[in-house]
Amino acid sequence: MNRFPLWKYILILIIVGLGLLYASPNLYRPDPAVQISGQSSALKIDQNVLSEAQKSLDDAGIAYFGGEVQDKSVLLRLKSIEEQLPAKRAIQEALGHSDYVVALNLAPTTPEWLSNLGASPMKLGLDLAGGVHFLMEVDTNSIVKTNMEGYVSDVKSKLRAAKARYRSVELENDREIVARFRSDELRTLGMRTLRSEFPTLQLTETGGGSNLEIRATLADQEIKQLEDYAVTQNLTTLRNRVNELGVAEPIVQRQGRNRIVVELPGVQDTAEAKRIIGKTANLEYRMEARQDALVTNKEYFEFRNEQERAAYGGAWLERKLIISGERVTDARVGYDESGFPQVNITLDSRGGELMHRATWKNVGRRMGTLFVESRFTPETQVDAEGNEVTVQVRTDDKKIISLATVQSPLGRQFRTTGLGSPAEAQELALLLRSGALAAPMYFVEERVIGPSLGADNIKVGVTSVQIGLAAVVLCMLIFYRVFGLAANIALATNLILLVAVMSILGATLTLPGIAGMVLTIGMAVDANVLIFSRIREELRNGLPPQSAINAGFDNAYSAIVDANLTTLIVAVILYAIGSGPVQGFAVTLSIGILTSMFSAIMGTRALINLFYGGRRVQKLWI
Repeated sequence: MNRFPLWKYILILIIVGLGLLYASPNLYRPDPAVQISGQSSALKIDQNVLSEAQKSLDDAGIAYFGGEVQDKSVLLRLKSIEEQLPAKRAIQEALGHSDYVVALNLAPTTPEWLSNLGASPMKLGLDLAGGVHFLMEVDTNSIVKTNMEGYVSDVKSKLRAAKARYRSVELENDREIVARFRSDELRTLGMRTLRSEFPTLQLTETGGGSNLEIRATLADQEIKQLEDYAVTQNLTTLRNRVNELGVAEPIVQRQGRNRIVVELPGVQDTAEAKRIIGKTANLEYRMEARQDALVTNKEYFEFRNEQERAAYGGAWLERKLIISGERVTDARVGYDESGFPQVNITLDSRGGELMHRATWKNVGRRMGTLFVESRFTPETQVDAEGNEVTVQVRTDDKKIISLATVQSPLGRQFRTTGLGSPAEAQELALLLRSGALAAPMYFVEERVIGPSLGADNIKVGVTSVQIGLAAVVLCMLIFYRVFGLAANIALATNLILLVAVMSILGATLTLPGIAGMVLTIGMAVDANVLIFSRIREELRNGLPPQSAINAGFDNAYSAIVDANLTTLIVAVILYAIGSGPVQGFAVTLSIGILTSMFSAIMGTRALINLFYGGRRVQKLWI
């Protein structure tokens, strides 16, 4: 009686051993670091970049170690986290151009042999380990301008259809459409036409003589709706991009009218994240312009590939778009017949209809694919009061990546070629798949976040676990003696398994998660108290010691399962309806319930069986 077969002991030892193995990376603290990567995946990062960065740190008197050239970046480890921002500024000044992204990071110190086994430290939330904070501003003026540019072509079309002949229709100050007429009769006809066709535009008549004007602007409410749409769409896109990067427990939320906060906790590739979330990359598809096309209806673009640019320079494309990246619903990397990278694109139904209509009419003509990239560079300007201010100047870079002959009408699915490398194709596919930005963004602020609740609160959280564990251990030894010692060993095993499972799953530990750990300790002991109390009851009922042990474990099993199952259901509900700290608490509690059931039932009984099983016992020390 009360003896486990050998395979059960071996199974328990294997589980505990794996728990120790996968929990051990948490003993290695990460190093503060600065990471340098390219604005584009095609940019080569080599030893020269590392040497230049090291020289800048030497000149600034900043101590560093462990400089290394990685796959797509350079990593420099620093002695202290306080030196990260000065090091970042020194490297940025040394590089002196915008081709590189310099970002703050935490470099893991887990031994290579542990990493090869798939072991990694548990991710800590912003309130425990800090992280990187980005404040981004959405260029809402651009979406208003884009919207008004669309109105310009529509206004021309409606005026022509109504035979309201105009001298010109132009966009002024990015927000006002000005239509000029030669006579009052034509302006009256134009006013009547625009009022009926464009009820959202506010129309006013200005000018005199032969220069009669109609000025059209959007109402303030319409502009606010456009700006809200831009920020909301960018929020969704940023969340998708961060999820594609695999960042755990990120915070992406709106701040004010046109700003977005992005916080990335724990050890993450922040340079890659900064490059991806801040990049405005898109595609535009246009037909190649005919030779007799008017200059006002076509536009010249250079090839993006250096060899094609050297050989052909560029090509004239129509100003009219067929579709842009907003119509893309899926984008995957593939390879063509020659082994060159390509992006396989799937459009939505409207995009497929527009693409089919354009290519069906133009079989035999060439269609150009434009890679569109918007960048913001800080420039110092003097304001009206004579003060120097830093403003973000936007530049749009549009280059042709593909100019291919349309062999047959295209539909919802087709491919884009002409990309320079698999990394570039992967990046473009990610950006298209996660969704296009409704408006460009630029970084207003970047900083390292320390523990949001303060170092004192963190110490209190850790101390609470230590005090709670010590109190439980002491009480179990006093009240249950030998059985209490077995319970304490199982309790320590439970904490190891809890940390190991959270590390394997990549769960993020926050301060509320520590509260979940404390509760887990109490629940793990609660299961042992039920078992030991039942054993005492069976002894009082006159059962011999071995039978009392067996009956105590068997009879308490159902009560333990019921109690833990109801708590697990509550934890699942908390995770489903909660957010942020509440979810962190629920995750830790859920994992702790499962590990505590194993340690309290299997672990404790294995220890008791080793001590008492197969022996003639006269008295139990319980």
